[in-house]
Amino acid sequence: MPREAITVERFYTEHSGRLDLKLLGGAIGLKRIIREPTVNRPGLALAGHTKYFARHRIQVMGHAEVTYLKTLPRDERRKRYELLFGFPFPGLVFCRDLAPDRDFLRAAESRDIPVFASSLITMKFINIATLALEELFAPWGSEIGSMVDIHGVGVLIRGDSGIGKSESILALIERGYSLVSDDMTRVTLVDGREVVGTSSDLTRNHMEIRGIGIVNVAAMFGAKSVRGEKRIDLVVTLKAWDEVKDIDRLGMEETFDEILGIRIPQMTIPVRPGRDLARLIEVAALHVKLRRAGHNPAKELNERLMSQMAAAPRGL
Repeated sequence: MPREAITVERFYTEHSGRLDLKLLGGAIGLKRIIREPTVNRPGLALAGHTKYFARHRIQVMGHAEVTYLKTLPRDERRKRYELLFGFPFPGLVFCRDLAPDRDFLRAAESRDIPVFASSLITMKFINIATLALEELFAPWGSEIGSMVDIHGVGVLIRGDSGIGKSESILALIERGYSLVSDDMTRVTLVDGREVVGTSSDLTRNHMEIRGIGIVNVAAMFGAKSVRGEKRIDLVVTLKAWDEVKDIDRLGMEETFDEILGIRIPQMTIPVRPGRDLARLIEVAALHVKLRRAGHNPAKELNERLMSQMAAAPRGL
């Protein structure tokens, strides 16, 4: 689902550290809504060309814009300030710790537009701010299931309560793989093409094991046993043996699950006593990895079989 409205206050609160943002004025406008996940440099607008001004974006002032304004007489600068702040954009940032003059701040506060300063150079600020905004605007949701990273393949494991998910994940962690989330996985659509899974901040690095309780995986198995986030490459569904009907035993047909509009390979593993689920999940992940590299064992075997049948002499 889409995220709630992104305000300047939220952008400032969540990313002021990585962007080194400091509020200079216009605090009353922090509730303004950012409507586009990118930024804009208002150089053309300051020069008087406002036809295509990106009014829904955070504005970024760099050395070029500030130097240009300094070449203008004070009265002319005031006119340019009034022209710029005539558009209700969300907020404005001065990079390189450049400071606005009093007329600029006065014009901003008269329109309730927040003004910030950052020590970052302009292009670095733009790059980091754009990534931060894309994260804030990305569609997201929640999936019931646990997630592990196996040989670089992100595997979302689903199944009914008591089917053996936790035991399988523990066995995978003991083999050197990493836990991403337990029971509930938060999913985010990144760049409109891949789904990334993570856990909530509250439950990160922890697992609930029936009969034992909550365990801290990072403290028990080491820092490498956990991972903050991972792209979902495979969905594995654990089902009781008797509930699985008409399963494809050769693996000729690839099935998919859809998460946030993205089709992700899906496999169903029948469960019954004696089956090593952790090993089967590991093999499923490696199988997907091989398929991505262009290897399809079922297809290759079928082609060899068809070739052999075609070459065999026909009986009378």
